[in-house]
Amino acid sequence: MIETLFPKVIFITGGARSGKSSFALSEASKISGQKAYIATAESLDKEMDERIRKHREERGNEWDTLEEPVAMPALIQKVSRRYSVLLVDCLTLWLSNIIGSRPGNAQPLVEEEIGRFVRVLSDFKDSTARSSLYVVSNEVGMGIVPDNRLARFFRDMAGRLNQEVARVADEVYLVVSGIPLKVKG
Repeated sequence: MIETLFPKVIFITGGARSGKSSFALSEASKISGQKAYIATAESLDKEMDERIRKHREERGNEWDTLEEPVAMPALIQKVSRRYSVLLVDCLTLWLSNIIGSRPGNAQPLVEEEIGRFVRVLSDFKDSTARSSLYVVSNEVGMGIVPDNRLARFFRDMAGRLNQEVARVADEVYLVVSGIPLKVKG
């Protein structure tokens, strides 16, 4: 179990379908008080609608769901004092949303948003917030080098984002085949 001292940032990463979201939800659910799930996914088709519905059912009524595909750092700042725990799921969808919002040259915007998010995390830790912040992200750098420029850009920016979040986080977990491995903290 993750022991929580307020405020604390816990970063959980792993491959797709590795169990990272389930682990984050299980650990965050152990904290008493109000809970907020910050969803970065957008419902763009029926399959995604079904995934979102299942995730809401899994969380139950104990969690408030706050949907924010792009302005997630500002949302954290806005609500952190209202909740005992915040769970952001997931950074790679957030990154994808940012890249998609600026076709062509997204790099300056992505770099700006990564910097903004890392500052929010640092400020969160230094604040008087009474929240724990769980952050979930996909580890995308363990596969083959993508064959196209956009996919390589996404992979590179996701790697940079994950490194920056891990640097600031109090604890970091890598989830492999449903098994969490503590790598920091």
